[in-house]
Amino acid sequence: MKLNTKSLLSKLILCTVLSGSIMNTGPQVANADFNNLTPCKDSKAFQKRQATAVKKLENRLKLYNPETKEAKFLEKEIEATKARFTRYGSTNLLCGKEGLPRIIASGQWDHANEFIIPGLIFLYITGWIGWVGRKYVRYASTTSNAFENEIIINVPVALAIMNSGFLWPVDAWKEFATGDLLASDDDITVSPR
Repeated sequence: MKLNTKSLLSKLILCTVLSGSIMNTGPQVANADFNNLTPCKDSKAFQKRQATAVKKLENRLKLYNPETKEAKFLEKEIEATKARFTRYGSTNLLCGKEGLPRIIASGQWDHANEFIIPGLIFLYITGWIGWVGRKYVRYASTTSNAFENEIIINVPVALAIMNSGFLWPVDAWKEFATGDLLASDDDITVSPR
């Protein structure tokens, strides 16, 4: 088999030029400047959105007699909409040019209520779900028919476990301190290689 040195040399030169050009181009520096966002209370588009949302509900309200349950529901909905927009406007939320609030997840403490606090709540709830699920599977493994108890959930026991799982971080720390949280190395199977 004969090598085509010209073709090989041209491919080598092309790869060298491409890799050199890729290495010499630096990434653009990200700027976390929020100049294009305005506080929602000052945003005209946000105020227009509020007026539009309330106007739609008021137009629907005109179709019903004031004493009907539909009218009362719509009145409550109008008040809830106004309260929501007031709450967004009174916090330090920033809105885009279309009037929608933006979540700033840059780690700045003045925007912690937008991402960090809901994130911690999410982690708590998912940890609770995992903890009570683990606790139920451990319960099911101690019963006489463990396989069936995992598939067909014993609802009274599951509810009791769910209600006892709200302090899961404390329980997890206790189990970690006693060594019950993690399985020992002898219990973990390793495939031979």
